[in-house]
Amino acid sequence: MTSNILQDITPLEKRLNYTFKDQSLLIQAMTHRSYLNEHADFNSAHNERLEFLGDAVLEIIVTEHLYTHYNNPEGELTAWRSALVNAKTLADIGDELGFEEFLLLSKGEARDEKSKARMYILANAMEALIGAIYLDGRTKAAKKFIDAYILSRLDIILKDKLYIDPKSKFQETAQEKLGVTPSYKVLEESGPDHQKEFTVGVYLEKEMIAVGKGTSKQEAQISAAEAGIKAKKW
Repeated sequence: MTSNILQDITPLEKRLNYTFKDQSLLIQAMTHRSYLNEHADFNSAHNERLEFLGDAVLEIIVTEHLYTHYNNPEGELTAWRSALVNAKTLADIGDELGFEEFLLLSKGEARDEKSKARMYILANAMEALIGAIYLDGRTKAAKKFIDAYILSRLDIILKDKLYIDPKSKFQETAQEKLGVTPSYKVLEESGPDHQKEFTVGVYLEKEMIAVGKGTSKQEAQISAAEAGIKAKKW
């Protein structure tokens, strides 16, 4: 299926609330390396250089905002910034903006809709998009976009303490509410050594609260803790 961006770029610009002077920058931001493997004659580079630029632009604008508006210690500001710019947050924003349908991907990547790799593709495209907006409209345009779609999430991040990693949050809440420290147990290991998947259960005393999966035990524990927070409605 041909990406919508090759048919008409205007709907994506409307979603982003930004009109490009140089639309080729937007097309490049939406072009994944895998697409060029199948379309060697495509008249655009992939988005990795824009991603490199956008990552730096995003970090400096978010950092300046936090430094200017909050007198909190460095460690807290760092945690807040991480919660704002991590891959999950950026992928969620990309998903909400609905720009996945405009991504130029290989057929294989396009079919693989639910993988963790897709989350990183979306997050990287978001950074590339910020890089493209910066090149097209400089700092003012990039800041307006970041204020509207990323920094606007800060209030909910602070209110719900989303800057605390899931394992720490689950443990602190369990100790506060129940006087219990969570424990984790590997339930299953599958896959070859170079591509292991771990299934981990999180327990409160002897009761298993939730299950998580990951490519490492730590990742699976974090996934289980996230699921545990949802299961307990914490």
